[in-house]
Amino acid sequence: MSKVAIVILNWNGEKLLEEFLPQVIENTNYPDSSIWVADNRSSDNSVAFVKKNFPDVRILELDENYGYAGGYNRAIAEIECEYAVLLNSDAAPAENWISPVIELMDSDKDIVACAPKLKDYKNKSYFEYAGAAGGFIDKYGYVFCRGRIFSHVEKDEGQYDAVSEVFWGTGAALFVRRNTYLDAGGLDEEFFAHMEEIDLCWRLKNQSKKIMYQPNSVVYHLGGATLNKTNPQKTYLNFRNNLLMMYKNLSEENLSSVLRKRILLDYLAALVMLLKFKFGDFKAVFRAHCDYQKMIKKSFNAKRIVEQGKVIKLSHKEIIMKGIVLLHFWGRVKRFSDI
Repeated sequence: MSKVAIVILNWNGEKLLEEFLPQVIENTNYPDSSIWVADNRSSDNSVAFVKKNFPDVRILELDENYGYAGGYNRAIAEIECEYAVLLNSDAAPAENWISPVIELMDSDKDIVACAPKLKDYKNKSYFEYAGAAGGFIDKYGYVFCRGRIFSHVEKDEGQYDAVSEVFWGTGAALFVRRNTYLDAGGLDEEFFAHMEEIDLCWRLKNQSKKIMYQPNSVVYHLGGATLNKTNPQKTYLNFRNNLLMMYKNLSEENLSSVLRKRILLDYLAALVMLLKFKFGDFKAVFRAHCDYQKMIKKSFNAKRIVEQGKVIKLSHKEIIMKGIVLLHFWGRVKRFSDI
């Protein structure tokens, strides 16, 4: 059993593995670590490619494509370790990326997840959209990062170089305590992809655990390798899963009022998409809301009851009690430090 297992979930990603896996191997020199490729039943040559070219990389072949959430749940359940690292197949860590995180997590047993600094693989002086310098949410459940608000991404000038507690860490590169991950039920597989790591972090914070950001660990991320951010399916998953996440994790006191306002804001966003002739995204928002209603009746009401029964703490300073939509689009706030 390794203390740290780096787990790369793969589905038909031979080209990504060819480019990024050598960089993972080169910069993973932590003495008690292993590198795994968990394959979501790829139909390309991914598995044979890894076996031939990287014999020291361990392979876990899943019997079907379980998506991001299901694939990682099965892989982490199977791979014995103290810490698991969920690492995207289009991510390249910098040197000495493991030690700073493990030292931080070893120092406090309440730290159950930690995100490195995530930077743009193509433009390395900038943060990367998916996680930047740690994630937050606003009072309506909209997610953003230090270093990225909606589509505006900041240049890394050392402005977020302090170790700090955050609300969520990106699934592009996320360190987790394996036992805590499994005890929490892992990622919600009904999400399939997008925002499931934020939901997990929220559930853990409601149990009074800590999610941290460690800037001394750096990972470069390509982004958009599975679904481009302009793809309507990504719009659908983000809107639907964000609603489901709030439904599971908000207190009874706040749930109804927050969701009513959030629905209005989402419909306003859909109108803007229509005016910009983004017809696929416009339809995706309404499909997301329709499927959200179906899913809470089918299974998420029971999930909410379970999660609310585990709650120790519902108030988190990392939930910014402002509306980021108005601040950004009307107030012209582009930097986290200006909130």
